[in-house]
Amino acid sequence: MTTSSPEKTMYYAALDWAADHHDVVVVDERGAIVLQERITHSAEGWQKLHERLRQFGTGMPVAVETNHGLAVEELLNGGYTVYPVQPKSAARYRERKAPSGVKNDVLDAWSLADALRVDGHQWRALAPEDPIVQELRLLCRDEVTLIEQRTALVNQLQAALREYYPAALEAFEDWTKPGAWALIEAFPTPTVLAHAGKRRWEKFLHTQRLWRPQLLDHRLEIFAHANELAGNAAVSAAKSRLALTCVKLLRTLEAQLAAYRTAIEALFDRHPDSGMFGSLPGAGPKLAPRLLSELGSQRERFGDAQALQCYAGTAPVCFESGQQRRVHLRHACSRPLRRTVHLWADLSRKKCAWAQAYYQAHRAKGQSHATAVRCLGQRWLKILWTMWQARTPYDESLHLRNQIKHGSWLLSLKVAAPKSVTQTA
Repeated sequence: MTTSSPEKTMYYAALDWAADHHDVVVVDERGAIVLQERITHSAEGWQKLHERLRQFGTGMPVAVETNHGLAVEELLNGGYTVYPVQPKSAARYRERKAPSGVKNDVLDAWSLADALRVDGHQWRALAPEDPIVQELRLLCRDEVTLIEQRTALVNQLQAALREYYPAALEAFEDWTKPGAWALIEAFPTPTVLAHAGKRRWEKFLHTQRLWRPQLLDHRLEIFAHANELAGNAAVSAAKSRLALTCVKLLRTLEAQLAAYRTAIEALFDRHPDSGMFGSLPGAGPKLAPRLLSELGSQRERFGDAQALQCYAGTAPVCFESGQQRRVHLRHACSRPLRRTVHLWADLSRKKCAWAQAYYQAHRAKGQSHATAVRCLGQRWLKILWTMWQARTPYDESLHLRNQIKHGSWLLSLKVAAPKSVTQTA
């Protein structure tokens, strides 16, 4: 007579992470807490946690309210099955356990562990990322942050110039260009500029490659009257120092952005999907790496095009209750991907006739520019998902044949597309 071995008990864990410590709660399959631990965010703390969790077996599922960072890497390296949870979902699970609104770290960990026990069969585990994609994503996001810092510095520089040097702002419109910064370096105050004389002005314009025959007379006239409507000596002395400081910071930041661009292009070229993303009309050398880094290499992440559209934030959110129905912008999405798709969709109008026709059709309905571009991005993501799954580059002729095959309404609009818009990819 043989006896059957008892079934293995399942355990579910959750980690509530913080900057200097983490709270861990483990529950069994009935929901009873079997372990409650707080560790420091240190090598010793993580070693202690791994030793305590070893008693529950390998590959134990762990829920955590993030999908990146050192805490997630430690869990993945420890062999656990990690389930990331959206912050809003985590808040709802906590409210289910504590309707009164009580909040603390242990409660957060317990509510996530119990949610993993009850609802975890519908969750998607976090898989280790391709190192190239991970590095590329971080570089692209950091590049965007540096570009935002450059914009802030440019705005600060222009604000200073308005107070003491309006002639400089009148002479140059684009202050993201090094040529405009060079004016401040060569002639830091209106008085220095006005006294420099025509010969030095012309030499400056030639040296900085700013010589424009159609703008020459206008700029020389501005330089000659730079002292008019300028700040007094005290304001000029103080604000010129700030302006020069901003220019030096901008020079340094511009050099670092160039280094980032070189590193991003090198990583992008190494990835096997670079040709596919590079073929997207309007993506170009900047947006193609960003799109690749945000989608990654794991095709199973998005089961269909709609899942990708929801993740990118182009799919609207519908609210229906009784006779009420509202549609609004999706906020729970990947902000970096939504921003990238918006820029890509807008630039694609210059490369694709159907994209421009699609955009104009939505504008004709009275939609705003942002809404029309978002709708165009929604359509592009459907195409991109198909390309991504099939690992094939964009083919304009294939897309046109598909439009003809399915009788797309865009075919009647293409005739009215601007002649300057090409249909090449």
